[in-house]
Amino acid sequence: MLRETLILGLAVALQTLPAQAPTVESEQPFKLTATADLVLLDVSVKDAAGEHIPNLRKENFLVYEDGKLQTITQFGSDDVPVTVGLIIDTSGSMQAKYRDVVTAAVVLIQASNPKDEVFVVNFGDRVSYGLPGDLPFTDDLNQLRAALALGAPAGRTALYDAVVSALHHLEQGKRDKKTLVLISDGGDNSSAQGSEEVMRAVRESRATIYTIGIFDAGDADQNPALLRRLAHMSGGAAFFPERLSEVIGICRQIAHDIRNRYTVGYVPVRSGERGSLRKIKVLASTPGGQKLVVHTRTGYVLPDGDQAGEARWKGGS
Repeated sequence: MLRETLILGLAVALQTLPAQAPTVESEQPFKLTATADLVLLDVSVKDAAGEHIPNLRKENFLVYEDGKLQTITQFGSDDVPVTVGLIIDTSGSMQAKYRDVVTAAVVLIQASNPKDEVFVVNFGDRVSYGLPGDLPFTDDLNQLRAALALGAPAGRTALYDAVVSALHHLEQGKRDKKTLVLISDGGDNSSAQGSEEVMRAVRESRATIYTIGIFDAGDADQNPALLRRLAHMSGGAAFFPERLSEVIGICRQIAHDIRNRYTVGYVPVRSGERGSLRKIKVLASTPGGQKLVVHTRTGYVLPDGDQAGEARWKGGS
């Protein structure tokens, strides 16, 4: 039987499995390899006050798939570099907000792991990429500033198309961990893709998605439910600042969250058809038994087995 590698939250590049894989307790940098159906979850753990909880161990987590308790086989908490896509709304309604959004995006980059590889997606009537065509990703702040500065707010809002395009581009990244940050002041009124196509792409993706909705009061196109759904399904977080000035602080918070997440992996015994939704629940507690607040992917869909899907899940482009 053809063995598939399913990579969720923190993806892994397929390599030859060494005789002794490094563990989180070792002094070597945390790195995961797999040759089986390994589900990897990117997990944020906080207390009731919203503070990140460090230094948890594998024994502090319980993972369920479709209600069945799973055996955790991989675990880590290192601040590893990330492939990050910044999806920026450049529709006409963003004209008065765009300078502040660019400033906040730069702050996020500066607060992130310096080895992150980043790309910029702009969307108005259509989707465009800020970096040159021969430069899919970069960690150079000046290049990213230039990519963000290319946005010229105009037209309508092709948000669905932008998310789907960014998810595909994200898979070309070399970093194991995959993240999208979406900033928009509206819903969608211009895409060829529909909402269900977007949600399926998210279920089949590796990405953790953060969304920031900067809506004007009474904006007919705003869709906060969509932004919440994208974040909740992928294990990220949705933010809705009351003032535009709050976006900079939110971007710092997102960068901090990305750098302080756990990796929890397991090899499930699956039943059912490929393409069906598998539901995931993760619980975490302190060594003293105090329950903690967990954010991670709520489920996934194993692709149906087409060639593009197989390549994507095996770590190909």
